Amino acid sequence: MPYATSGSANIYYELHGKGPAILFIHGSGGHHAAWWQQVAYFSSEYQVITVDLRGFGKSSSIPEGPDAQDFPQDVLAVLDHAGISKSVLIGQSIGAAAALSMAMKNPARAAAVVLAHSVGGISHPEIAARVRADRTEAEKLPVLDRLLTPNFQLAQPAKTFLFQQMGTFNAAKMKDLRNLTSAGPSVEAVNAAGFPICLLTGENDAVLRPATIRHAQQLLTHATLTVVPRAPHSMYWEAPELFNAALHVFLKSIYPRDSASEGAGT
Repeated sequence: MPYATSGSANIYYELHGKGPAILFIHGSGGHHAAWWQQVAYFSSEYQVITVDLRGFGKSSSIPEGPDAQDFPQDVLAVLDHAGISKSVLIGQSIGAAAALSMAMKNPARAAAVVLAHSVGGISHPEIAARVRADRTEAEKLPVLDRLLTPNFQLAQPAKTFLFQQMGTFNAAKMKDLRNLTSAGPSVEAVNAAGFPICLLTGENDAVLRPATIRHAQQLLTHATLTVVPRAPHSMYWEAPELFNAALHVFLKSIYPRDSASEGAGT
């Protein structure tokens, strides 16, 4: 599989399937393989791109840890190297901030943005206060309980173990990420950019409450909100059938059925 050059970093990515382009950006404990349940579902209809941000998976890293401000350039480098002019950018958790920032810097390259379990780092005092309050509550729980429900951990010990093992392939850990909380785009700037946004979250997200996501959606002119009942923060992993179905509905609104014959977003 290919590597794209982003500054001094080599960024690993994979392409699967054919059709309109959708690009998945992992969260802090993931990498390209975290999307195995999405690649299998979507690659029959779309060209699916999975990427390792710098410091994650097979992409290169540096001792002091990656600068999150470079993540949008990593995504753009992948699109350029793959020859894809436009894609739906789908970011999970911290990957959502990279997706939104890349779209804000390069709006012509974003068919739409999906912010999964995240507000994408949008800079707004009310949103920021709500995010801080949610994270304070989340930190009272063990890390794994923030991401996966206890019921899933008991019922699916193998998938829970694999979920934990995913992070061992990353050079970067959450504590190593520099400038992760740097101010993102303002609400006004996002509204002016005009591209469609899907805010996708779970009713049982223990990291970011649906009420916080809902408040953000009310401020964003071009955003829709989907709250999936009983779903946790790592819905893409624990309940992929729910995540995939909700995402598919949004993708169909961006890429009408007859666009499937138009190639991989090129």
